[in-house]
Amino acid sequence: MQKTSSLMVRLDEQSKATLSAAAELRRISVSDYVRSVVVGQAERELAAAEAQTVAMTAEEQLQFWNALAKPPKLSKAQKELGAMMRGEA
Repeated sequence: MQKTSSLMVRLDEQSKATLSAAAELRRISVSDYVRSVVVGQAERELAAAEAQTVAMTAEEQLQFWNALAKPPKLSKAQKELGAMMRGEA
C-alpha cells in the first residue's frame, strides 16, 4: 500500500496508550495498526450502507437489544390517547 497523504488525529493519553499497546501486540507501528483497523472498519460500514443494512459492533448490538427490551415510558398525551382508544375517557 502506497502512503500518499497523512491524517492527524487528536487522542487523550489513555486512548493513545491503548493504541500503542495494541500495535505492540501485533509488532507494527501505531500508524500501521490504526490504518489496518480503521480502514477495515470503514470498508465494512460502507458495504453495510450500500447494502442498506445496519452494522453494529457486539457492544452496540447489546446496547440496542437492551434499549428494545426496556418498557417504553409513555408521555401524558400517549397515556390519554390510550385511555381514549380503550373507551375509558
